[in-house]
Amino acid sequence: MSDKPKVNKCVLAYSGGLDTSIIVPWLKNNYGCEVICFCANLGQEDELTGLEEKAVASGASKCYVEDLRAQFLTDYVFPTMQAGAIYERDYLLGTSFARPLIAKRMVEIAELEGADAVAHGATGKGNDQVRFELTVMALNPKLRIIAPWREWTIRGRSDALDYAAEYNVPVKATAERIYSQDRNLWHLSNEGGPLENPWNEPPKDMFEWTVDPQDAPNTPEYVEIYFRKGIPERINGKVHGPVELMKFLNELGVQHGIGRVDIVENRLVGMKSRGVYETPGGTILYKAHAALEQLCLDSETLHYKQQVGLRYAELVYNGRWYTPLRQALDAFVQSTEQNLTGTVRLKLYKGNVILAGRKSPHSLYREDYVTFDEDDVYNQADAEGFIRLYGLPLKVQAMLKVDGVGVSDYDSPDFSEFKRD
Repeated sequence: MSDKPKVNKCVLAYSGGLDTSIIVPWLKNNYGCEVICFCANLGQEDELTGLEEKAVASGASKCYVEDLRAQFLTDYVFPTMQAGAIYERDYLLGTSFARPLIAKRMVEIAELEGADAVAHGATGKGNDQVRFELTVMALNPKLRIIAPWREWTIRGRSDALDYAAEYNVPVKATAERIYSQDRNLWHLSNEGGPLENPWNEPPKDMFEWTVDPQDAPNTPEYVEIYFRKGIPERINGKVHGPVELMKFLNELGVQHGIGRVDIVENRLVGMKSRGVYETPGGTILYKAHAALEQLCLDSETLHYKQQVGLRYAELVYNGRWYTPLRQALDAFVQSTEQNLTGTVRLKLYKGNVILAGRKSPHSLYREDYVTFDEDDVYNQADAEGFIRLYGLPLKVQAMLKVDGVGVSDYDSPDFSEFKRD
């Protein structure tokens, strides 16, 4: 037993992977506490098989496995999509908004079980440690937070495998497994291995979800998505709940090689890291929602919302979901969604999501205003007065320069002294 402070009961955010599996005996050995595991089903599919048995075999007293997929989509994914939040132009935040939900439920289970601590398997180099711990601090700051990667002497996969063998922890990982992955209903991420050199192209066999765009069907596929107040509800006219809708879009995106992103991103902790993400259905949804915004939002609101999207993405990426600012931005975003009802038609083809049509009863687009044919609603002569007033500040500034020095910035130069005799 170590000299670490006494902990009676700890709830561990558990995935069943190598790291969280060995954390179970490590917590018991170093803190002398009962360990309760918790895993949120966010769409990991086969990764959840046998998880409860594995956790108990590793030394946990019990293991919660809860289906939070619908809550994940409706309370975290869709609001972020509605904000148009994209981190550093490419990342659709698949891991980032999963962590506050997992940590929130972990806090609730800790209170239910009378636990005095929570633990996670995030490393001291990454963003997840911040996301987990800021959530705990925001929801129950009395809970002790244990982050083994910042305490133990284990330094790599080999050490972890040795520890698992020493304490008879059942693990599927091997020393050959080179990628660090995170999977949910929204995305699949890959880090590590050959990706650590940004000059290396991602190996073809690394992509476990989407079809290589080169191998995708040679015939494009059309899909229509209906939104009600910015929430997707129907695909090709058929109503779907959020989970089934996301599954359907993922299947379409996977088949057509949609949603692959390779990004060198700026982590909150100060270093750059490279991640390769697959977000098939999410990429389709972002494209469709943005098309509806173009149709239904006035210019000032749309342009300001683009700024909000950047700030929203930073908050989500940096683990600041449970903050007053994120909630305030969300209130603004939801007000902009009230007229976003309509249908968007997209063409999926070899990794591309191509906008093919959009319509809405709240459309601000007027064909009779923009037509190049003759119309009775727009007097083109009115544009002259508008331009005179719109350009007046520029005109005044230029006149001051001319009156002051007698020439404009674009006065013709005198080349006479360079003339040949």
